[in-house]
Amino acid sequence: MAKYRKGGGAAISSIGMFKAQMSSGSFQLLGMAELSLLPAVFARRTSYTGTPWVAIAASTVVMIAVSFLGFDHVANFLYSLGTLLEFASFWLRAKHLMLKRPYRVPLSLHALVAMCAVPSGFLAYVCVVARWRVSGVAAGLSALGVGWHGVMRVCRARKLLKFNMRVCRARKLLKFNNAVVAVHREGVEENI
Repeated sequence: MAKYRKGGGAAISSIGMFKAQMSSGSFQLLGMAELSLLPAVFARRTSYTGTPWVAIAASTVVMIAVSFLGFDHVANFLYSLGTLLEFASFWLRAKHLMLKRPYRVPLSLHALVAMCAVPSGFLAYVCVVARWRVSGVAAGLSALGVGWHGVMRVCRARKLLKFNMRVCRARKLLKFNNAVVAVHREGVEENI
C-alpha cells in the first residue's frame, strides 16, 4: 500500500512540476509578445481569467513534441552553458562599474569569482564529458534560436506578422532620446 502512495505522490508531484514549467514558459512567451519579440497573437489572454491561452497552447504543443525525444544530456549541457553565461555576466560588473543594476551582490569581484569557481568547474566538466551528439544537438538548438530571432526581425520589418508596435515605437523614441542626450553631453563638455 505504501508503494502505491509513494507512486501516486510522485505522479502528482510530476504533474505539478509540469504545470509550473508550462505556466512559466507560457508567460515568457506572453512577455516576449508584449516586447514585440514574438507576434502579438501570443499576447492574447482569456477574458475570464486573463491567462495567455495562445502561449499556453504553444507551450503544450512544444512540450508534447519534445517529450518523445531523449533530452536528458542535452538539457544538462544547455543548462550548464546557460549558467556559465550567467556567471560570465559578472564580467560586466568589472567592465562597466557605473552601469545601473536593479540589485547588487554585496561582495567584491574577487569574492564573486571565488564563489563561482567550484560550480563553474562542475558545469565545465558536464560540458567537457558531453558526447559529440549532445554538443551537436545543443549547437543546432542554439543556431535555431538565433535563426528564429532573425526570422522574427524579417517578419516585423516586412510586416508579415502583426507585432506589438507600441513597444517598437517606444524603443525607437528611447534610442533617439539617448542619442540627443549624448550629443548634448558632448556639446556641454566641449563648452567647458
